[in-house]
Amino acid sequence: MKKITRNLIFILAGLLAAGILYYIYLPAVNIHSSSFWFFMMGLIVVCMAVYGVKKAGRRILLTEGRRLGLNLDISEMKGLKYMGILLVVVFAIYLVGSILSSPIVNAAKYQRLLTIEERNFTDDIQEADYNTIPLLDKNSAALLGNRKMGSLVDMVSQFEVSNDYTQINYQGTPVRVTPLSYASPIKWLTNHRSGIPAYILIDMATQDTQCVKLQQGIRYSKSEYFNRNLYRHLRFHYPTYIFDDQLFFEIDEEGTPYWVCPVKKFNIGLFGGQTVGNVVLCNAVTGECVDYDVADVPQWVDKVYSAELLTQLYDYSGILKHGFLNSVLGQKDCLQSTNGYNYIALDDDVWVYSGVTSVSGDQSNVGFILMNQRTMETRFYKVEGAIEDSAMSSAEGQVQNLGYVATFPLLLNIADEPTYFMALKDASGLVKKYAMVNVQKYQWVAIGDTIQECEKNYSALLNTNGIVSRNADALKQIAGRITAIAPVVLEGTTHYYICIEGTDDIFDVNMSEEALIGIIRYRAGDHISLGYVEGYGLHEVRELQ
Repeated sequence: MKKITRNLIFILAGLLAAGILYYIYLPAVNIHSSSFWFFMMGLIVVCMAVYGVKKAGRRILLTEGRRLGLNLDISEMKGLKYMGILLVVVFAIYLVGSILSSPIVNAAKYQRLLTIEERNFTDDIQEADYNTIPLLDKNSAALLGNRKMGSLVDMVSQFEVSNDYTQINYQGTPVRVTPLSYASPIKWLTNHRSGIPAYILIDMATQDTQCVKLQQGIRYSKSEYFNRNLYRHLRFHYPTYIFDDQLFFEIDEEGTPYWVCPVKKFNIGLFGGQTVGNVVLCNAVTGECVDYDVADVPQWVDKVYSAELLTQLYDYSGILKHGFLNSVLGQKDCLQSTNGYNYIALDDDVWVYSGVTSVSGDQSNVGFILMNQRTMETRFYKVEGAIEDSAMSSAEGQVQNLGYVATFPLLLNIADEPTYFMALKDASGLVKKYAMVNVQKYQWVAIGDTIQECEKNYSALLNTNGIVSRNADALKQIAGRITAIAPVVLEGTTHYYICIEGTDDIFDVNMSEEALIGIIRYRAGDHISLGYVEGYGLHEVRELQ
């Protein structure tokens, strides 16, 4: 009975250790998961340790007075030997599976993972709408989010802003959203019953920052502990799913917070050719989970494929065209994405933008790609020009005396010209100026303190070089009663700002234009007709009628 009891104790100890390991590391019970194989190896090591302790204890009792556990009879340790063999076998399976899943032996399969369609730039990318251009990168958004959090005296001592800042399209506007998180384990202890009370929403075009308070708090997040921790909550619901390392915080069109949780799909061998097979949407408030096939994900979801995964898939396609050996030695026709990316809102989806260059490391692009983060659709545009780093250096050169640093650029269509647009930030991370750089002729650089000024300077630069927008003559028209009119002096030039009944827009009349001098005759209450072009914040008046 004593022997049975002792064996039972050691079995329970082994099971307890395995359960603790599983609760902490949360491996998927799936042969395609690397963590599953490491968990199996760890479990065998734990069993070997428990078995060794059991046998050592027995030997100690039989050889009391001798050194503790140093003179074990190999005949008593056969179980240890078998477990050691099992450990080697499991490791060998993992090692062989990794090799057989690698691009070294599957170059052609990796190269075909992504379908790429070549398109025409001016057909797909419409001329820039300055009211919807995302002006902020993630770092600038984080500054605004932290500043907003600092003004919330009722929450700042208990919560902090998470670093998610997911860029999405929300009600037709590019925004970044991120939840709050508990400031410390102690703050979690005092607040977890009601959950996280709000999330931060930042309009990327206007830089308006809101703290959206919820009627019911977020109870499932990355900063939770125990069973309400997001990763643990998902694992217990879907023990065989291999979730992506990046789980995205999004909101639907009603502002309800969700976690978008992509599930990895391996298309080549045990561990190779990763894409996304399906997506779990987890309601951040209630914890309710709904599983979708990747083709059936709701339209409001923007992030299914991470930018890193999409650019990696493109690199496989571009580098492995003629096999693995060519990608290492000859490198004929090998192309890769550049060393950065940004996001473009297109067709109510978020697309990842990156340049395409040769692997030789020259300073030119052969084109660029757009990759849909919801559907994985990939488009290639053949536009030769400078890589983003060169354009950034060119813009920084215009303000080198100020020491401003350029953000990774956006790609815009201005007068059918592919154009890099970027913010210029000072040492503290604040946006001070904006720059536009022509992709094909990166010596064409325009700088401005505002978007409107930058665009105006760039348009003038294009006009100087004989390039005119196809929409230059397609002026929009408006007529109505003037509700307010005021002169403003900008850099020595008088402008009239006009507000017209029925619209919140402001119209800018530049008095340096001879055809517009007649504006001085107008007063508030007068009826006026204008021809104008849309701008960021202000609409530029081109004619009085």
